[in-house]
Amino acid sequence: MNILGKVTVLPKLPAAIGRLSELAYNLYWSWEPRACSLYRDLNPDIWETYGHNPVRTLLEVGSEDMDRAATDPEFVRRYGEVMAEFDAYMGKQDTWASRHAADLKPVAYFSMEYALHESLPIYSGGLGVLAGDHCKSASDLGLPFTPVGLLFHDGYFRQTLGRDGWQEEKYDRLDLTTLPIRPIRTPEHDELRISLEIGGRTVTARVWQLNVGRIRMLLLDTDVPENHPDDRLLTSRLYGGDQEMRLKQYMLLGIGGVRALRAAGAPAEVWHMNEGHAGLLNLERIRERVEQGLDFRTAHELTAGSTLFTTHTPVPAGNDAFSWDLMDRYLGSWPAQLHTTREHLYSLARSEAMEDHGPAFNMTVFSLRMSRMANGVSKLHGQVSRDMWKHLYPGLYPEEVPIGHVTNGAHNLSFTSQRMRDLLSTVMPEDWTERLHEPEIWQNVEQLSGAQLAGVQREMKAEMIAFVRHHQREMLLRNGAGAAELAYTDTLLSPDVLTIGFARRFATYKRATLLLRDRERLSRIVNHPERPVQFVFAGKAHPADNPGKALIQEIYRVSQLPEFRGKIVILENYDMHVARRLVQGVDVWMNNPRRPLEASGTSGMKASFNGSPNFSVLDGWWVEGHLEGNANGWPIGEEREYADQAVQDDADAFSLYQTLEQTIVPLYYGERGGEADSWAGVVRSAIESVSARFSMQRQVIDYVQCYYLPLSARRNLLVPGGGQRARELAEWKAWIANQWPQVSVAASHHLPATAEPGEQVQITAQVNPGRIAAEELRAEVVLRRGHRVERVPMQRREDGEYAATVALERSGMYEVGVRLYPYLPDLSHDFELGLVKWA
Repeated sequence: MNILGKVTVLPKLPAAIGRLSELAYNLYWSWEPRACSLYRDLNPDIWETYGHNPVRTLLEVGSEDMDRAATDPEFVRRYGEVMAEFDAYMGKQDTWASRHAADLKPVAYFSMEYALHESLPIYSGGLGVLAGDHCKSASDLGLPFTPVGLLFHDGYFRQTLGRDGWQEEKYDRLDLTTLPIRPIRTPEHDELRISLEIGGRTVTARVWQLNVGRIRMLLLDTDVPENHPDDRLLTSRLYGGDQEMRLKQYMLLGIGGVRALRAAGAPAEVWHMNEGHAGLLNLERIRERVEQGLDFRTAHELTAGSTLFTTHTPVPAGNDAFSWDLMDRYLGSWPAQLHTTREHLYSLARSEAMEDHGPAFNMTVFSLRMSRMANGVSKLHGQVSRDMWKHLYPGLYPEEVPIGHVTNGAHNLSFTSQRMRDLLSTVMPEDWTERLHEPEIWQNVEQLSGAQLAGVQREMKAEMIAFVRHHQREMLLRNGAGAAELAYTDTLLSPDVLTIGFARRFATYKRATLLLRDRERLSRIVNHPERPVQFVFAGKAHPADNPGKALIQEIYRVSQLPEFRGKIVILENYDMHVARRLVQGVDVWMNNPRRPLEASGTSGMKASFNGSPNFSVLDGWWVEGHLEGNANGWPIGEEREYADQAVQDDADAFSLYQTLEQTIVPLYYGERGGEADSWAGVVRSAIESVSARFSMQRQVIDYVQCYYLPLSARRNLLVPGGGQRARELAEWKAWIANQWPQVSVAASHHLPATAEPGEQVQITAQVNPGRIAAEELRAEVVLRRGHRVERVPMQRREDGEYAATVALERSGMYEVGVRLYPYLPDLSHDFELGLVKWA
């Protein structure tokens, strides 16, 4: 049969519930449990079978179920309430953005993966969850925001565990006609297509639209008949294939994504790259400018001037780098298109300090140099990133490297249970879901009694245990278990026992097996006759990560030992559904990465939204979130780094056991001085301290205020007059770079060996500016004390000498120096040129 195409025909719904089809195509339902319950209650078995997908549920549910729902007054009442809330949300004009960001230019957001819901598995882990939550809150806040990504037909893999606990990967082909997406169509009603050259062939991509509340996401798909069979596989698997496949996917995301935005008529004036995967979008944006008649340097200035880059990777090895030979095969024609040379273009992506096998095109380096703003994803990760990339900014201390930070958040409504939301609504303002980022409203949690909180948490825990038992039974059935083994799942875990959750990507640095380091001690903890503890694990390892798979297998094998059976459980196929169940149901959330390798992490935030305290290494977000006195959770180990990983693991494991035995367990079971409400106090504090500060609304507002609005203003500076100011800046930078070798600076001073606090020191400097105008140079005294850098401007005197008086205000050892750098008021930051000379 010659298949011309596919079409989805949704059933004609009874008028009383007729708009369920409309709602199914907007992922608003993904963070509204009451909306999901409408589809679930049409037919719970179908809802579960098809991965909680409203579109597929409507396709599979029979007319009998539809008619039953349409004639059920209670169902129709709930349907009316959900649709009224949906209409109010979609029609709201008085949004946060309308009140606080009226000058914000339209934002284009590029990410390799998005985790929006388990029924759309185009994500692998934390990067995708962050991107999906960012989109949801951009919608909540009313931002002009268009995300761009790829539609992976095989998604990320579905994980199964064999009888020996070894991870196996299965890829399920998505039926696009049953997903909540629709192809964008041209005015002639054809499917919208864009094309680009990849490896000497023209590759065509269909553009799909996914509605996420008030915003629309664009997803590119190369599995179309007109493409070569190899090119149809570009949107087959997320993070699948070799380096060559990854480079081709990055070209599709970056270059193809810009073309998709243009073809779909989506406005974009501020550009946000979520990781280096999207870095090649800058090539296309420069090409557009060059075609308009601009030279490469001016086009580069305009492009970088409206671009933000977010880095997530805290280790050099995690940053993609491609050989120049490979780049020539795929980008060989681009230097000519951009009116520049191969050496100049590739040099923008070089970091010789990180090249072990010859010149390489580093995607993170390229993204940093193609942006005027960059950030890490937590305070500590910002510090790690500045130190990791300091070699790109010679002449600066690590503290001065222009990489800031926005600490990640999570989308509260996507992960807070409906029961907890209902309880919170009894004490919160009526509009609290629109004000999640405001700390003061969370003080209302103090009005909730320990009994109220415990009641909700116990209900959610019971639901989680039922889910775990069913989940384990399904796994055992698939693996051919006998009747006795299946019956055992009926008593798996206990609702009366302290339950600790751990769910992560199983990368080795996350140390999933740290808990197992002393099994005898662990056995005493889990089998205590009066105060037992139980653990639930979940997580995937990358298909090529055998060490990560070995960690999963080790936990599985330990869970089968008699002393741990039923008290340690590992679930297969960790996805958003499993994540919600765990963060809503466990008593404590545990996380023990090897500090400082956890860039941020967000799962612990979601657990605290539901009242679960964190028990975590002081890394990523928890360094900022942990309160003094352990009011909202407990640290594992110390706030320090180790030279020896084995010593670090021993120290952290000891801390884990010690804190668990001596603090957490007694507190949970009410044995700390008879303080019956002590545990409830930690629960309240967890909700109150985490919900606003680590909400995705707060995170997105930080991006707007710290990056999107400044970039909007910078665009307004550079673009007018055909990019006149950008051209002037580009020409000035080229002139300065040419003249810089002739510039010199020398300093004279009378620094005492010791000084009293507040003592002043006179420092002078002689500058030879070459042919650079004096007003285009800045000289300054730099004082560094510990990790604090203080800059004191030097004034140019009539004799041409520069001078400054420096007060040594505090006691301690100071490093004192004088440096010179080129300066114009319209630079994005003082060291934009990367040119610094020290006396």
